[in-house]
Amino acid sequence: MANTPSAQKRHRQSLTRYARNKSARSAVRTAVKRAREALSSDDLAQAKEALRLATKALDHAASKGLLHANTASRSVSRLSLAYSKKAP
Repeated sequence: MANTPSAQKRHRQSLTRYARNKSARSAVRTAVKRAREALSSDDLAQAKEALRLATKALDHAASKGLLHANTASRSVSRLSLAYSKKAP
């Protein structure tokens, strides 16, 4: 365990950030999962909305440093490609 006051503070901060990042990462994964599920169904309107929300979540996570920018971009690209194959 941390011995100095500054190290104790850093540990408290790391726990706070860990909890916040864990929650945000879970929200991103849920949004992407919902988009994939919507794409596997035949409802294009629902798929389009789910894709919009997943794109927003991924971009926000990348801007906050939760995901690498290229990782988020790759995920958005793959979801968009899957949607464009389903859409007429």
